[in-house]
Amino acid sequence: MQKLDMRVAVDAMGGDFAPDVVIKGSLLASEEVNKNTKIVLIGQEEAVRTAFSQQNQPIPSNIEIIDAPDFIEMGENPIKALQKKPKSSISVGYNLLKNKQVDAFCSAGNTGAMMVGAMFSVQLIPGIIRPVIMAYVPKVSGEKGIILDVGANTDCKPDILAQFAQLGSLFCQHVLKIPVPRVGLINLGEEEEKGNLAVKEAHKLLTNHKHIEFVGNIEGRGIFLDKADVLVCDGFVGNVVVKMAESMFDIIKKLGISNEFFDDFNSDVVGASPILGVNGNVIVAHGASNDLAIKNMILLGQQITESNITEEIRESFIVESSVK
Repeated sequence: MQKLDMRVAVDAMGGDFAPDVVIKGSLLASEEVNKNTKIVLIGQEEAVRTAFSQQNQPIPSNIEIIDAPDFIEMGENPIKALQKKPKSSISVGYNLLKNKQVDAFCSAGNTGAMMVGAMFSVQLIPGIIRPVIMAYVPKVSGEKGIILDVGANTDCKPDILAQFAQLGSLFCQHVLKIPVPRVGLINLGEEEEKGNLAVKEAHKLLTNHKHIEFVGNIEGRGIFLDKADVLVCDGFVGNVVVKMAESMFDIIKKLGISNEFFDDFNSDVVGASPILGVNGNVIVAHGASNDLAIKNMILLGQQITESNITEEIRESFIVESSVK
């Protein structure tokens, strides 16, 4: 069901090639978003308008510009930057999201600042221990799964991994429309006694979890097979998996090989990743995103807003806390 008058905010200054690439991607997205969706570009207004003029076309009626005179650079310390730059595009974007003036906030900018901003501005959903970044995983069957975490939390205790499994299950149910998502724990062996202490304890928690369909450990060679819909791991492992998958696409492309399965490893086609567990729809993308990736980031913002995933997560944890 489409949300009436949806507003998807985009950090116009976020990314290695901003604002030009962000403007190009926004123009592409403006042709594909729903009629009720408006793209809200947040950034230095003069720079944004200059980027539009270089495209030799007027600003579409479904694109709005909100001035943010400052921006956070990629190498800046996230906490210090957010404190010192309250008028940066990321700070302004989170204020709009917090005050419900936009329905989603997307950025290819400083991921650390996006994570910190999410935790301290819109804040965590009650009951959530840590926010998590997820990514899509293509399968040889042609279906799509997800993996989480992919970089937000490099060290995770067992209860955090179990919560990632629950968040991933909810995402698959409400966004990918998988009625009973299968959850697998990435490990170095399928046997339950394999792995480090955190993973072995997480296996026990997942085995007894009432809200997920746990199918056991998944080895690295099974990640892209149709063994699970939700793959759970810490952010260190997840980031390595995702970067390896992206490199496979680059290698196949350099070899001049065309393959439909490996095309799904293209980060530009995937576009971006949602941050789950926070009180708002937040999407982050690669700093090196091109116009196609920006377009798909915006479309993902629209999709997760339509799915009502943030509210579904909130309701799930309210119910869970009430029965404890």
